[in-house]
Amino acid sequence: IRVFTIPTVPSPCGTPPVAPVGRLNRSLRYVCLNHSVLFFFGVLPDAPSTEQQELFTQKLQQCCMLFDFLDSVMDLKSKEIKRATLNELVDYVSTNRGVLVESTYPEITNMICTNIFRTLPPSDNPDFDPEEDEPTLEASWPHVQLVYEFLLRFLENPDFQPSIAKRHIDQKFVLQLLELFDSEDPRERDFLKTILHRIYGKFLGLRAFIRKQINNIFLRFIYETEHFNGVAELLEILGSIINGFALPLKAEHKQFLMKVLIPLHTAKGLALFHAQLAYCVVQFLEKDPTLTEPVLIFITPPTQSTKPGVMFLGEIEEILDVIEPTQFKKIQEPLFKQISKCVANPHFQVAERALYFWNNEYILSLIEENIDKVLPIMFGSLYRISKEHWNPTIVALVYNVLKTLMEMNCTLFDELTSSYKAERQREKKKEQERDELWKKLDELRLSNAALVQNNSHGLLGVQNNNNNNNNSSTNGDNQDKSAEAAAVTPANQDPDVGAATGESSPCAK
Repeated sequence: IRVFTIPTVPSPCGTPPVAPVGRLNRSLRYVCLNHSVLFFFGVLPDAPSTEQQELFTQKLQQCCMLFDFLDSVMDLKSKEIKRATLNELVDYVSTNRGVLVESTYPEITNMICTNIFRTLPPSDNPDFDPEEDEPTLEASWPHVQLVYEFLLRFLENPDFQPSIAKRHIDQKFVLQLLELFDSEDPRERDFLKTILHRIYGKFLGLRAFIRKQINNIFLRFIYETEHFNGVAELLEILGSIINGFALPLKAEHKQFLMKVLIPLHTAKGLALFHAQLAYCVVQFLEKDPTLTEPVLIFITPPTQSTKPGVMFLGEIEEILDVIEPTQFKKIQEPLFKQISKCVANPHFQVAERALYFWNNEYILSLIEENIDKVLPIMFGSLYRISKEHWNPTIVALVYNVLKTLMEMNCTLFDELTSSYKAERQREKKKEQERDELWKKLDELRLSNAALVQNNSHGLLGVQNNNNNNNNSSTNGDNQDKSAEAAAVTPANQDPDVGAATGESSPCAK
């Protein structure tokens, strides 16, 4: 008798038939309510052909049970039975024909949704840096990996019928799948990338919806969250999608290039997905060369940053590899002005990456066709660097570039050399004149300072003499006023006062 515990009521897609207990390393996982023990069924190939379909369904239902992988000793037997059952299901779908009948589609999608769709909590490390920190891996990966493998084999099975599967693999399924791209586990994102690509290829009715949702994820990443782990994987999917676009390109696709892919160049963590982003841009330009000019206007290598500058120069070289000569003529002047700044960059990595353009044969052919425009722009920076740059490797590369340019047009090269030297002489003369002028101004300033100091001493002496004279005259006036007061007082004295004075004197007595 086969005895096992399964949910009595099938759960809707994406809702596990169990109760929540806690968070694992990177996802909210659940375990069964009553800790039911799984029992091992017979092997599918050994069962009679009339019972294989029923046994297949029972095994799918059995795999809907989830376990807590944070506890390494709980339900070990049941975990191993589920792992073995998932392995068996993968092999059964991969090697047998006629197993995907219509009645199995809901059971298959229910098992898949129950195992892989879950809420991804915030990262354990708020300052998580994908370039520096180790990602937190999915604890239930021993089971989740096999479920992803089963889903992939299910989609690739020759008997797979999209007309039946579209009732279960719908927009809601795709949305939940896209949310999982934010998982920190790179193994999971790699499976999701392949699965989403298969769904895009088999479900024509979902293609526009998938593109729109990816568009929304990117816009939210650029302008709101600045964090999404699966940008590189989604761009990799888009690269193959863009490659299949029909010509002429729709306005929707051109808008996606200019409004989403180009702003992604300014997003945080560009180094993590720049290679995939550059591939998408190049695919667009191969489809429609007229987009080259507006794209290169926005993709300008920053001269102040080392790593972004090197990455942007690499992308520009990829674009120049596929550019048409007519489009090159339109962008050559602003492009080589920017390259000239990069060549003159004091950081040797940026300068070195810019000088490597002259190792590309196709770019050299374009430069040779337009040497009259390119050489005057580049000559000044190259000649100055050959005399002044601190890095000997850069100096050697510059000499090679100058030699190549001279061989392309020797006459123009000589003219530019003469004019450059003459200009340098004029600059030196102006610099000397400026130095002499500053010297004269310094001498004039010193002489004026001495004159001001002498004048200040003279003014102080005059002021002191005036103060002394004023003090003498003031003292004389005070003495005169005292004498006058003494003479006036007896004449004006009151008689009574005088009498009183006389009465009190010794002579009166």
